[in-house]
Amino acid sequence: MAARNAIFALLPALLAAPAFADDAAPHGMGNVAQFTLDNGMQVLVREDHRAPVVVSQVWYNVGSSYETRGITGIAHMLEHMMFKGTERFPEGEFSAIISREGGRLNAFTSRDFTAYFEIMAADRLPIAFELESDRMVNLQLSGDALATEREVILEERRLRSDDRPEGRFAERFAAIANPGTGYAHPIIGWEDDIRSISLDDLQSWYDHWYSPSNATLIVAGAVQAEEVYALAEEYFGSIPARDVPELRDPNVFAAAGERRLVYRDPQARIPQLRLSYDVPSFATTEDHSEAYALLMLAAVLDGGDGARLAEELVRGSGVAAAAGAGYNPMARLESDFSLYGVPTDGAVDEVEAALRAQIDAIKTTEVSEEELERARNQLLADHLFELDSVFYQAMQLGMLETTGAGWQTLEGYQAGIAAVTAADLQAVAERYLVPDRLSVGIMLPLEQEADS
Repeated sequence: MAARNAIFALLPALLAAPAFADDAAPHGMGNVAQFTLDNGMQVLVREDHRAPVVVSQVWYNVGSSYETRGITGIAHMLEHMMFKGTERFPEGEFSAIISREGGRLNAFTSRDFTAYFEIMAADRLPIAFELESDRMVNLQLSGDALATEREVILEERRLRSDDRPEGRFAERFAAIANPGTGYAHPIIGWEDDIRSISLDDLQSWYDHWYSPSNATLIVAGAVQAEEVYALAEEYFGSIPARDVPELRDPNVFAAAGERRLVYRDPQARIPQLRLSYDVPSFATTEDHSEAYALLMLAAVLDGGDGARLAEELVRGSGVAAAAGAGYNPMARLESDFSLYGVPTDGAVDEVEAALRAQIDAIKTTEVSEEELERARNQLLADHLFELDSVFYQAMQLGMLETTGAGWQTLEGYQAGIAAVTAADLQAVAERYLVPDRLSVGIMLPLEQEADS
């Protein structure tokens, strides 16, 4: 009850804004304000007053790509352990408090970040701040909790990967498509590492990475930026900064050469094909226009009705029962431009040849203005739809900031997409969609022979 009473003492509306020194005043583009606490914690606030709701997210600049063999999966495992309580808020109390206040919470681990969030009525924001700031420094790790969560994670791994042909194939393909980088192992970790991670390993990970100087607090919703800053100072400002380890991981081997995997799975019923090219992300390219061109190229190939892969490989020649393409520029390291295909009659070589022919066609013949406009409209519609959600406003800011692209990239998205030309698509295809940057993955039923 003492913890609950302490929480309810925080329920008055957000604090009145203090007088700011010039270097503490918010700055940013559009309606995003940025602050930095003295301990190095970044604070981003995006005001949206359409509904009396607030999203609070704490992003840590650490994910599975920071791991090494022996402790793969530790970022995800610590995410689970972060809900095991502190002395002040024992296990279960954090979630119970948020639930009693009508809020929702969760967390997620990616290759490049680990994030925790609450969605609440706007005047309940202090509750989220008190709870998150407490577990940033006071997490209690126990052997019993670790034993429980280890089994939960192993079962999660079985359901996602070990018991599914597609999951087994995806893990093997990632290993050859990302040579020498932290993207080569699964976010959930390899089974033997999950089984061997110790309390000391978890405590070291927590101590090294869960520092305010390695965190970004993002708040979106019906709030005032200056008031959020005052609350952030109150709840997070006194947490001491700690040095975080220096990253020495490689990005990607330059021109690693074409890599090829043929994987036969006893439970696979139909063959599958993946092509993946090493390409820049927002964070690694010197020119963001390349990332926008790659996004447009993916939309030309696979962006709704009329896209090339569906039109020509599925409905046209019928060589593929399904085909698609994708590119995500929000990555700390090099990203990938991927294509996939499912053969209609099992002929994997025909689908591979058809996908390669689509890439060659982009290089040799300019995309029509009609196709460009369709792809552009699709991307902008999807973008604006996401921005209609307060939660995804915060998500986009968090992903851009923690992958190293910078949250300001969000402000240039519409102009960047609008500026892409057919010549830009040809340029990125000629520069990046080349054999030296390609990985090919084929999954076959056990009894089927590879076509090539």
